[in-house]
Amino acid sequence: MNETSLKITGANNSFLNRVTNTLSKILIPTKVGINGMLIAVKRNSMLKAFEKFTAEDDKELFEKKYDEAYEAYLEALDKYVMDSIYKKVKNNTATDFEKDALSNYYSVTALKENEYVEYKYRKQKFLLELDNESVKNTAKEKVIDRFNNFYIKKMDWLYKGILKNYSIKIADSTVKYDSTKEWVYLKIFSTLKEYIQNILTMKFNDENYDKLEDIKAEYEKYEAYEVGKLDQRDNIEKNMLLLGLSRKLFTHSLPLTVAEQCYLKLLKDARTLVQDTKMSSRREKAYNTLINLIEDYNIKLLSTKVYWDSSEQRDAFKNFWSEYKKISKLKETDFIEYVKQKETLFIKDDIKKIRMEKLDYTKLIKYYKRKLVDYGVMKQIEGYNSTGSYSKIKNAKIAV
Repeated sequence: MNETSLKITGANNSFLNRVTNTLSKILIPTKVGINGMLIAVKRNSMLKAFEKFTAEDDKELFEKKYDEAYEAYLEALDKYVMDSIYKKVKNNTATDFEKDALSNYYSVTALKENEYVEYKYRKQKFLLELDNESVKNTAKEKVIDRFNNFYIKKMDWLYKGILKNYSIKIADSTVKYDSTKEWVYLKIFSTLKEYIQNILTMKFNDENYDKLEDIKAEYEKYEAYEVGKLDQRDNIEKNMLLLGLSRKLFTHSLPLTVAEQCYLKLLKDARTLVQDTKMSSRREKAYNTLINLIEDYNIKLLSTKVYWDSSEQRDAFKNFWSEYKKISKLKETDFIEYVKQKETLFIKDDIKKIRMEKLDYTKLIKYYKRKLVDYGVMKQIEGYNSTGSYSKIKNAKIAV
């Protein structure tokens, strides 16, 4: 009797579970629809408040209304993620896009405990990106135009906040250079890449941003690195272009002192790549990347630097810059001589700098000296090489 009762109970529970799951699948689209309508109402109110806030002279009067409308709009989006997407994923009725959205949502919320400032910006960014996809796919053209105007300006503000937060971490002298700061550098480059792919491209297509013509050429160079698989040298060059663009797009959020640290990080990677590459053709390509990076660092950063750590550093750069400008005059009349003299200047300057580094750049210095011999600015003798960890090589030509 007991066994029969247990079986009946189990069967009823199974039946009830199936009914519950079926009802959930039927009700979820309704829930999505309700949330969608609520989001549309909150979005419209927010856009009206935003337009008044940006258009009217009395900013204080409309700022509070805009802030309240924006907060209510974000809450509606957050509710949509938890009420609709979460339940659809749980009931296995979600699309791949919705599954990815929920995964990204949890990645963002995981920052809350230890990285609250980043979490604050990243969550807003995530919710706006989510709604941007909805607006593009479902809204009327007029709504899309209004939303794009808000979206670009708000995302500009969020990206600046994220980069400023990273800048504070890099500039924090109380934290020694370790794997944590190495990770922050990677985040800076990743965030710059996101911005250029997602926001800068929108600005290029928006007639309100017609003053971006001066950076289109640099963007097109960067765009070439978005095709195909990149090796270490390609990534260094891509990040160099990102930094160059950042000097025009994020002057205050990514200040010069932090941009300099990013350049120094890339220089370290490029020097190591030249030193560690064994195949001559690949080493030559890595060397060209390093030369381009040295030039970029000097032109786009050091030439704009106002405050120096010491007068000796400032005077040394002045001498370097004076020589560089003199050499640059040869570019139009004798390009080969221009390249030779420019690389000679860069090599000699870099040798001075890397000799003060803690890392062992013995192989790189040896490679540099061979270049100087090839350019005829350094003599060579026959003899033994017994410095550093190199074994003796009889009758080898050694640069001195």
